[in-house]
Amino acid sequence: QVQLVESGGGLVQAGGPLRLSCAASVRTFSKYAMGWFRQAPGKEREFVAAISWSGDSTIQADSVKGRFTISRDNAKNTVYLQMNSLKPEDTAVYYCAAGSRGIGARVSLWDYWGQGTQVTVSS
Repeated sequence: QVQLVESGGGLVQAGGPLRLSCAASVRTFSKYAMGWFRQAPGKEREFVAAISWSGDSTIQADSVKGRFTISRDNAKNTVYLQMNSLKPEDTAVYYCAAGSRGIGARVSLWDYWGQGTQVTVSS
């Protein structure tokens, strides 16, 4: 069982930065790929970024490429999402996910989910 707790969300002005963190309660954190998804009101959950268990491979959604960076610290059991140049359309609840089947954009690929953290970008 993997428990995930996100933090770092909040209210930020457009163009500003924000860093999300996700702490995992599992002894074998380094065996899991990690991902970030988001869900805006009335919309489906969508993929944002993912990182392999080793950190050597990352993928991002086209909508965040060049602005968001995913990283991980296996010694701290934590994955991060650095978000720069935020836009109002980035407003959503951001969810952390963990999985053992590689990285990908499909929601069904991921096994464990956090409770989410709200990110609101004002114009």
